[in-house]
Amino acid sequence: MSAKIYRDAWGIPHLRAENAAELAFLQGRNAAVDRAWQIEVDRHRSQGTTAAFLGADALAWDRFARQARLDDTARRCFRSLDESTASWIERYVDGVNAGLADGARRAPQFAATGLAPGRWQPWTPLSLWLTTHVLFAGFPTKLWREEVARALGDAATELFATDGPGTSGSNGWLVTGERTVTGAPLIAGDPHRFIEDPGIYQQIQLSCPEFDVVGLAVPGVPGIPHFGHTGSVAWAITNAMADYQDLYRERLRRRRPAAGLGPEVEALGPDGWRPATVHTETITVAGATPVEIEVIETDRGPVVIGGPDEAVAISLRIPPRVTGDLGFGALPALLRARTVADVDRAFDGWAEPVNVVQAADTRGGLLHRVAGRVPLRHRDNRLRVVPAWEPGHEWRGWYEPLPREAVDGVAVMANQRGLAAPLGVEFAPPHRAERIRQLLDKPHALTAKDMAAVHMDTLLASARPLLELLAELDGLSEEAALLRDRLTVWDRRMDAASTDASVYADLRSAVVRRLAAHPALEALAGKSGPAAYPEVFLPWLALVPRVAFALEGLLTTGALPEIDRTAVVREAVEEVAAADRTPTAWGQTHRLAPWQALPATPHEMWPALSGDHDCVLSTSSVPGVDDRCVRGPAARYVWDLARREDSLWVVPLGASGVPGDEHHRDQLPLWLRGELVPVITDWNQLTEERDDF
Repeated sequence: MSAKIYRDAWGIPHLRAENAAELAFLQGRNAAVDRAWQIEVDRHRSQGTTAAFLGADALAWDRFARQARLDDTARRCFRSLDESTASWIERYVDGVNAGLADGARRAPQFAATGLAPGRWQPWTPLSLWLTTHVLFAGFPTKLWREEVARALGDAATELFATDGPGTSGSNGWLVTGERTVTGAPLIAGDPHRFIEDPGIYQQIQLSCPEFDVVGLAVPGVPGIPHFGHTGSVAWAITNAMADYQDLYRERLRRRRPAAGLGPEVEALGPDGWRPATVHTETITVAGATPVEIEVIETDRGPVVIGGPDEAVAISLRIPPRVTGDLGFGALPALLRARTVADVDRAFDGWAEPVNVVQAADTRGGLLHRVAGRVPLRHRDNRLRVVPAWEPGHEWRGWYEPLPREAVDGVAVMANQRGLAAPLGVEFAPPHRAERIRQLLDKPHALTAKDMAAVHMDTLLASARPLLELLAELDGLSEEAALLRDRLTVWDRRMDAASTDASVYADLRSAVVRRLAAHPALEALAGKSGPAAYPEVFLPWLALVPRVAFALEGLLTTGALPEIDRTAVVREAVEEVAAADRTPTAWGQTHRLAPWQALPATPHEMWPALSGDHDCVLSTSSVPGVDDRCVRGPAARYVWDLARREDSLWVVPLGASGVPGDEHHRDQLPLWLRGELVPVITDWNQLTEERDDF
C-alpha cells in the first residue's frame, strides 16, 4: 500500500500510508496543498514577518511576536522533544515543504501579494501552535484590571469580571451509554474561536497499520490534538479558563557595554540587579521604511511592553518559555490511543493551552479532567501586573494533581466555573452549561442526530437582568411603553429571523453605550492605559466592549452606586423607541464576518446568523460596537462510540482553503442550518486522488 489521499463528497481528505512516518509526511503535504496560504501566513505570524507582505497593518503583531520570542520558544521546545516525536514532526515538515509549491500555485493570494512560499523548519509546527494560543488565556486582561484599579481603586479590580471572558469559549458534553439509544457514549460539542477563512480546523482521517483516527486537525500541526475518534476511544476539549501566564512590571537600566560588545541592560529582581539579554531585530514593512526593535528578556521572561528608555516595562512569563515544553509528545500518543486510560496518559504530558478534556471508550471508560501546566504562585499574579523586584511573585512549581471528576449520566464543559475553578479567575457565565444540561435532560434515549438541536439552541438567558429592569419601568412615552411590552413577552431567542431579537439587541447596545459614557467610568474611556501599551493589546483595553460583556453583572452589582441603572435603561428604551425605524430581523445586522489575512472581496455580504455570545449557539458580536459575528463555532462534531461511522461533523466553510474551489465553502449552508455531514470511514465510499505519493 503506497501513501494515498482519498476524498469524500465534501472534499474532506482521508490519508492512508504504510507507516506513521509516511503518514506524517502525507498529512504535511496535504496541509500544504489544501491550505498553503493559510499555513504560510501562520508561519510568518509566528516569525513576526507578516508586515513584509501584508503591510503596516501587520506591524503591531510582528513586533509582539518577536519581542515575545515565539519562534525561539518553539525552537527551544522542539529541542526538548524525545527523538521519536521529533522525527515524526520532521517528517510532517518534510511533507509541508514538498507540497508548498503546488499549494502556492493554487492559491491566488500568493500572486496578489508577491509572496513566495518559504521553507519550514522542524520547529515551525510548534511555533504555529504557540502563536495561535499565546493570547488564548487572555493575559492582557491583567492590563485592563490595572487600568480599572488606577481609575476606580483596588476594590474595583474585578468589577468587570463577567464570570466570563470578553468572548465566550466552547461547548462540549459527554452522554454516557445509559442515556443513549445504542447503549454507548456520545461526545459532542463545538469549539468557539474567531471564525477564519480558511477555517482553523480541518476535518481529516489519518490511517496506517498502527492507528486509524478521524478528527479535527489544525493545518500546519501534525496529528489531531483536540478532537478525535480512533474507533475505540474518542476525546474532545474546551478551554479550561485557567490562568497560567504572568505579567511583571520591570525596572530596567542600561549600562555602558564592554569594549566590542553590544548594549547591556539590567533588570531589578528580588535578589538585586541582574543582566538581561538584549539584541535588535529589523522588521521589513511592505511599502514603508523598515522598523528596528529591541528584544529584551529578563529572568522573568521577554519584555513585551516598553523598555529601559520608557516609563513602563512589562515582561511576560509563560510555561513553554520556562520549561521548554509545549506538550507535543501527547500528539502521537493520542493517535495510538485505544482506551480512555491511553488518552488520560497522553494528556498527562499536555502543556499549552490548559484544557478540560472529555473522553469515552467502547469498554465503558469515561474521562472528565483538566490537562495542561498551571504554575503555583501568589494570587496577585493571577489578577494584576506584579512587581518583578518584590519577593513572593516567583513561580513555585506546578499545580498537581490537576482536577478531575467522575461522569454520571452527563458531563458538560462550557468554560463555566466548576472543575477548573481552582486554576482561574474569570470563567464563562453558567448559562450555556446549564442550558445544555437542560436540553439533554430528555425522557427518551438520545442519538447522535439529537445533538444538532443542542448545537443550535438560541435561548439567551443572560437577557434576564436587563429585561427585568425594563419591565419595572413606568411613565414611559407611548412608543417606549410599546417596546417595553413587546420585549416583556419576547421568548428570548436570538433567531436570525426574529425582529424582537433585533429590538432587544438595539436596546442592549444603547444601554452599553450609556453605561460606558457615564461619568463614573469616565476615567476608563478613550484609549486606556499608558502610551506604552502596544496596539496588539488594545482590544482588551477598550471600555465599550468591556461594558458589553460585563453587562449582566454591571446591571446587578452593588458597586458603582452613583450609576442609576433604572435611569440608564429608561433613557436607552426611549432612545430606541424614538429612532422610529422599521424593525428588521436580527440576522440583517448579525452576520458572519470571518477574518481573512487578505480579503478577496472586501464588500462581500456574508450570511445572517442566529445566536448570540451567551447562547449555546454562541455567535459573538460586540454589543454597542458592531452586530457582526467574528467568533462562533469553528466546527461541530458528534463522536458516536457505538459505531464511528455514525459520527457527524461540519465546519463553517469547507475542506479547501483555495478560493473558488468547489469545497471552499460548500459546508457553509449546512453549518448555518445546524446540519452535519457523516464521518465516512469506509474506503470503498471514498475517491482516490490521482497523485500517488
